[in-house]
Amino acid sequence: MKMNRHIGLALLLILLGALILLNKFGVHTGHLMGYLFPVAMIGLGWLGLKNGKSFIGFILIAIGGLTLMAKLSGLIAIALAIGLIIYGFSLLKKKSNVY
Repeated sequence: MKMNRHIGLALLLILLGALILLNKFGVHTGHLMGYLFPVAMIGLGWLGLKNGKSFIGFILIAIGGLTLMAKLSGLIAIALAIGLIIYGFSLLKKKSNVY
């Protein structure tokens, strides 16, 4: 099989189609299916930008990005909490110059 630039897209489409079929046949893929729509919107927006349709491309990327950020808000909160803890420990480790 000759490798070209369309193989990645073909494999992605096959994977997404398989996820949709598994969901329809009763295999619980609800968590993954929740991310499928925003990622597809971002992908279609990128494709629109690539093909010169900048207005619709930016709109699709913005809506898909906002939706994906809302779905990932729990992970973002965890990352923020870890960052605050690390920053707090780094402040405690610093030597105080105040006498």
